[in-house]
Amino acid sequence: MKFEGVYTPLVTPFHKDFTLNKQAMQASIDLLIDAGIDGLIVAGTEGEYYAMSMKERVYLMRVAKEMIAGRVPMIIGTSAIRTEECIEYARQAKVHAADAVLVTAPPMALPTGPEIAAHVLAIERAAKLPLILRNDPQRLSVNLDESCLAQIVASNPPSALIDNSGDPEHLHMLARAHPQIDLSCGSTSHALEFFAWGARSWVCAGSNFAPEAHIALYQACVIEGDFVKGRAIMSAMLPLMQAFETQGRFVQSVKHGLSTRGIDAGPPRKPLHPLEQEEKDPIEAMIHEMNKSILQITSQAV
Repeated sequence: MKFEGVYTPLVTPFHKDFTLNKQAMQASIDLLIDAGIDGLIVAGTEGEYYAMSMKERVYLMRVAKEMIAGRVPMIIGTSAIRTEECIEYARQAKVHAADAVLVTAPPMALPTGPEIAAHVLAIERAAKLPLILRNDPQRLSVNLDESCLAQIVASNPPSALIDNSGDPEHLHMLARAHPQIDLSCGSTSHALEFFAWGARSWVCAGSNFAPEAHIALYQACVIEGDFVKGRAIMSAMLPLMQAFETQGRFVQSVKHGLSTRGIDAGPPRKPLHPLEQEEKDPIEAMIHEMNKSILQITSQAV
């Protein structure tokens, strides 16, 4: 699988009773595909996989597959604490005709590099699907370092690695030491740096509600090679991105962003709480300003 373009890690819309809002989910998927998103990730962190039972996650796979209907690739997240659970999610991803599986180090357990490698390869053997790794040390408290990656690559190179370390040195290591792995930006605000180092994909939660802005940045940097235009677009996006990263209420903010597109993604599951109105107002203002600025930039370019 060639992992290129802008991929959206779908939020999971809920009703007030926390059951799946299928109407909102279909509307969200249609919005993204119509806007030109290149692929969708189901049951990632932004999809609140950690707050779902196995039965719910398998059901989500089936619903998503039906709604996407082959229009773009579907990648299934397999994250869980226990390797055995991850293996079952990988098997179910195969059953539901996923195009790839997304694999991370298990949360909470703090495994060593060799243990992470064994965990990843066990999931890959179960899935028999293209493997996409995600490195997210801030959430998982462990890093896919060079030694760990070397063990994985020696056995079965992943199709891509999504890096969310925020560490320029780690980015440099990935680009130089593992050119056979498609490098992908998993950070909200470091896309320019990744594109400069050859990344050809971006996994960004903000694209749930602002796919046009994210596609515009990708188009400028990766397709056109115009980093002057890219910097202008990124500059317009940064206030919102930085607000999302610093306020610590990421899932709720992304869900509220989707509501500005007329799609009610509902509340996050507990222990998270919905945003208060005083938190929503500045997000809406920043989205409006970002969209206005990017429209001016792209219009001038034409």
